[in-house]
Amino acid sequence: MTTATAELLSMARLKLGRSTVYDLIRSRRLVSIAIGRARRIPADAVRDFIVNKIEEAA
Repeated sequence: MTTATAELLSMARLKLGRSTVYDLIRSRRLVSIAIGRARRIPADAVRDFIVNKIEEAA
């Protein structure tokens, strides 16, 4: 992941509930960064999460 060019997503853009996203962040299954009081998730972190979930299911 190139952090300088990473697209940052909001929770609303993920189409997941606030508590679900915070649970994933807290359990370190989803990487996030804080910008002020807001949390943003790099698009690459979402892709990594999805790949891991697919591998777990296989």
